[in-house]
Amino acid sequence: MIKDRITQLAQQYAPAFIDIRHHLHAHPELSYKEFETSAFIQKKLSEWDIPFTIKASTGVVGLIKGKNPDKRVIALRADMDALPIKEENNIPYKSQHDGVMHACGHDAHTSILLGASKILNELKDEWEGTVKLIFQPGEEKNPGGASLLIKEGVLEEPKPAAIFGLHVHPGLEVGKLSFRGGMVMASADELYITIRGKGGHAAAPHTTVDTILIASHLVLALQQVISRNRNPFSPSVLSITAVQGGNTTNVIPSEVKLMGTFRAMDEAWRFKAHELIRKIAVDLVHSMGAEIDLHIDIGYPVVYNNEQLNNLARHKAEELMGKENVSETEIRMGSEDFGFYTQLIPGCFYRLGVMNIEKGITSGVHTPTFNIDESAIGIGMKMMAWLGAEVKM
Repeated sequence: MIKDRITQLAQQYAPAFIDIRHHLHAHPELSYKEFETSAFIQKKLSEWDIPFTIKASTGVVGLIKGKNPDKRVIALRADMDALPIKEENNIPYKSQHDGVMHACGHDAHTSILLGASKILNELKDEWEGTVKLIFQPGEEKNPGGASLLIKEGVLEEPKPAAIFGLHVHPGLEVGKLSFRGGMVMASADELYITIRGKGGHAAAPHTTVDTILIASHLVLALQQVISRNRNPFSPSVLSITAVQGGNTTNVIPSEVKLMGTFRAMDEAWRFKAHELIRKIAVDLVHSMGAEIDLHIDIGYPVVYNNEQLNNLARHKAEELMGKENVSETEIRMGSEDFGFYTQLIPGCFYRLGVMNIEKGITSGVHTPTFNIDESAIGIGMKMMAWLGAEVKM
């Protein structure tokens, strides 16, 4: 059975791909600058005689054709960029690039997809259809590498019937997988606000336009977007995360800058909220005598897992891993540019457990001590290969 062959090869090759993960972890690269990572992936695919093309400068898109290659096309995606974080782990494969770290597990994602690619390629006479391999840049930074690849035709020639992506989950025990249908991750938009007015001496506020006071009112007023306009059954978050203005005790500044994030689980509400944010901000600031520049940087859309595809993938996971090792993942207000794919074709974004409490591997993503139980690499490889070989849409 192909399931047994995939499991056997994943177990056999896992140590080599753990070594690959070590290499990638030690040489992280920021979004859209993944040149060494891209070259490494290209080298591996070339070694295995898997044809590929380059998109969006550093993206690598490979094709593996099984029997009857036109019968169905399935895409498997891994992101490969790192974060501007200084690593604090004391490990042999610690980041060699100061201030840059694979703190979100993209080194694991890339290693897993490479491993699945090798397995699928070796077994291509035992499964039907075509598997498209998407090694994607820039997941961590707007406009999102997925959007760039889509513009360059990654979902065409051939067009996938479905796409799968995984993400390591430090809150899920190693050896486990989790799935969820429908809305699974939020959209994410960035807010940039500048309030301008006549500055002056703090002892004579009546001769100024107090930009600090106006900014304070605005931070509070913007919470009404959530508390009094959002459907309470639809998760949404608006957080102002930075306030910059003034540099001494006796001067009211002529300018204050605010930054923040807005997240939603409903695309219609998302853009209605943008209108409310603009109206509340402009009307309040103007009413208090100041001017305002407001920019909403449109980010990633909601990640929506196709219900039918999710159910199919979860069933396949239970078949491969045992029902006791598969659970339902929680809704998360974090965002992922995988949402760009799911807006266009059926997608399934699932979680791979990497936590090991006994080994002290519990740190969350985007922290300087994030790491994984590397036995998850082999598990991820066989699950990705299993989906690539078995899912039929």
